[in-house]
Amino acid sequence: MSHTLYSASVQRVQRCELAVPGSNPDMFEKALKSGVDFIFLDLEDAVAPDDKVQARKNVIEAINDLDWKGHGVTLSVRINGLDTQFMVRDVVDLIEQAGHKLDTILIPKVGVYSDVYMVEAMLNQLEMQQGLKNKVGIEALIETALGMANVEDIARNGASGRLEALHFGVADYAASNRARTTNIGGLNPDYPGDQWHAAISRMTVACRAYGLRPIDGPFGDIKDPDGYKLAARRAAALGCEGKWAIHPSQVVLANEVFTPPPAEIEKAQRILVALKEAAAQGKGAAALDGRLIDAASERMANNVVRTAEAIAARG
Repeated sequence: MSHTLYSASVQRVQRCELAVPGSNPDMFEKALKSGVDFIFLDLEDAVAPDDKVQARKNVIEAINDLDWKGHGVTLSVRINGLDTQFMVRDVVDLIEQAGHKLDTILIPKVGVYSDVYMVEAMLNQLEMQQGLKNKVGIEALIETALGMANVEDIARNGASGRLEALHFGVADYAASNRARTTNIGGLNPDYPGDQWHAAISRMTVACRAYGLRPIDGPFGDIKDPDGYKLAARRAAALGCEGKWAIHPSQVVLANEVFTPPPAEIEKAQRILVALKEAAAQGKGAAALDGRLIDAASERMANNVVRTAEAIAARG
């Protein structure tokens, strides 16, 4: 193992993150009761330009008035892009008026680490100004060719500050790369395999190298639960911790995929017991169910057990 190690500064259960438009407050309470781990109230793509200011007011009111913690929800807000006239007031108003109840801010279309640094510098000063005791985290959307070209640098530099997670924004990423598709997150029949495998894998490696959470983005067809689960299983196989939901019906699907099943937990626990017994006998490896297990098996098993424990602790 390298002497250079980056550990996660903040641990959160994030099997699913539900997107809720800030311009539609009627959806807030329904989202709150959906059983989801994370919710982001959206000020960006889901809100028309003429509705941006009112959406911001709606979101601040909802953050203050609804019992997010009581429902076990980690609360985030997706701000507008750094290239818009809305972003500064998004951050200032959110922190000044509701920063004490906000867990993270999600930055869209991050292209370079400086984008993260700008928001972090604002948060530093606003939290001091407001005397806030909680530290608002940052999550970044990797959804452009520029962002993916710089993903390792973004993760490496951001990991020492507030950055907690990277999300893969498949729709804007497809547009940025001029990919021949109009699907959001689905398989392309013209491509022999998973069109997004390489991109998600690259982002996931950057996250795991620097202690961040990798989260897969949306799946656009809410009437295709099997397609959603297939996309979620592919992301999970690559190491993602969770996936977005754009409709409450997708929450249960993500929770199912990203929660280790009882048989997997039981096997992981058996691996740990078998290796502990082998170590007591001075052995570094053991056989379980006719297969060799060793220190690498222990690390994989520990991942499963820790994930299951964190989900159980969430309640």
